[in-house]
Amino acid sequence: MEEQREALRKIITTLAMKNEEIQSFIYSLKQMLLNVEANSTKVQEDLEAEFQSLFSVLEELKEGMLMKIKQDRASRTYELQNQLAACTRALESSEELLETANQTLQAMDREDFPQAAKQIKDGVTMAPAFRLSLKAKVSDNMSHLMVDFAQERQMLQALKFLPVPSAPVIDLAESLVADNCVTLVWRMPDEDSKIDHYVLEYRRTNFEGPPRLKEDQPWMVIEGIRQTEYTLTGLKFDMKYMNFRVKACNKAVAGEFSEPVTLETPAFMFRLDASTSHQNLRVDDLSVEWDAMGGKVQDIKAREKDGKGRTASPINSPARGTPSPKRMPSGRGGRDRFTAESYTVLGDTLIDGGEHYWEVRYEPDSKAFGVGVAYRSLGRFEQLGKTAASWCLHVNNWLQVSFTAKHANKVKVLDAPVPDCLGVHCDFHQGLLSFYNARTKQVLHTFKTRFTQPLLPAFTVWCGSFQVTTGLQVPSSVRCLQKRGSATSSSNTSLT
Repeated sequence: MEEQREALRKIITTLAMKNEEIQSFIYSLKQMLLNVEANSTKVQEDLEAEFQSLFSVLEELKEGMLMKIKQDRASRTYELQNQLAACTRALESSEELLETANQTLQAMDREDFPQAAKQIKDGVTMAPAFRLSLKAKVSDNMSHLMVDFAQERQMLQALKFLPVPSAPVIDLAESLVADNCVTLVWRMPDEDSKIDHYVLEYRRTNFEGPPRLKEDQPWMVIEGIRQTEYTLTGLKFDMKYMNFRVKACNKAVAGEFSEPVTLETPAFMFRLDASTSHQNLRVDDLSVEWDAMGGKVQDIKAREKDGKGRTASPINSPARGTPSPKRMPSGRGGRDRFTAESYTVLGDTLIDGGEHYWEVRYEPDSKAFGVGVAYRSLGRFEQLGKTAASWCLHVNNWLQVSFTAKHANKVKVLDAPVPDCLGVHCDFHQGLLSFYNARTKQVLHTFKTRFTQPLLPAFTVWCGSFQVTTGLQVPSSVRCLQKRGSATSSSNTSLT
């Protein structure tokens, strides 16, 4: 009996859910009916407005043409009437002179005939009739003011509603991810001369394959693209992939989005591990500032806690999410953090293969600054570059300025201006660690060695501050220099 009751409850639950779905669908259908009525009324009003606008243009064009005809008619009428009046007057004068000449000729016996004949001759010479041009000043042909709307009529007869543009097709073979830029190329499956612009949307994700319906990252929108390609520049690749989709728009409507694509955005992303830092360093994700009172403040806080436990480091914070296999606690927290004069902090992501690149900008007034890599086994009292477990470039502004490369307590003075931003390129398998002027990509120094353990980015600062930029790809110029072999590179053996 109980089983039958349970089965009946399930049936009731299923029916209730189905009823709710049907009710929701009915509401959706009713809303769509209202939308059809409202939208059809709107497009009808828009169509009438468009035709009224067309009629207005035609009326304005007609008025302009009629005015031109009237002006031309008035001008020609004026010229012809003036010429007609002049000819009439000349004809009257000529007829009077002709009458006088006939009368004089009939009175040949008169004594004043010679004088009269001379007057007639002089009158003929000065007669207006002989100074007239017997050619009309203007033509009566008005055909040049005629219009032929045959082509326009055909165009109007061919008017159709604007079609919905087809969905573009993203061309993966032509698209490119390099230098923290993404160039996306697409094409239309059918030629469409009505397309006005394209809309590109993209978002970051850690999931390979088709975009997921539920994703924490929002779509970013770029509108008004006129060409069938677009380049996103200055990106920070802080996630593994990016989703892209494109739609075409004409003056009236937007088409469907293209099939979305996912492009891999390989880059080296890490943060600074505050649990490793010297107590005089204030670490905030990717920035560090020297704090002369840091150690004393930490001691006071430690005594106040009275052994009640440590605050979790950023690497273990819930906000950071699940760490990757390479981004694991270093085991250097608490008593194992750097101390004494080793004002050092490490990155939180291991380097155990591949090529990686990051950049560091430090304050020029820092008394001392160093950047490089180190094994995780670097001792808490050991300074960067003074042991076989670390490699670095070091800037010293204390007493006298020096710019050096350091490893295993060997030093090489670098003959180059000290840049305000340094680029670090690590090729683990090739055993190459190169430093660059991040702006010009000039090679400053290259260590050549064989790394026997995974590495961590390492930094040191005294009386100053610095900021790290991660999520960067290896620049193309750096790859080219690496392949050719820089003429300015040097190996560990040159350190003295």
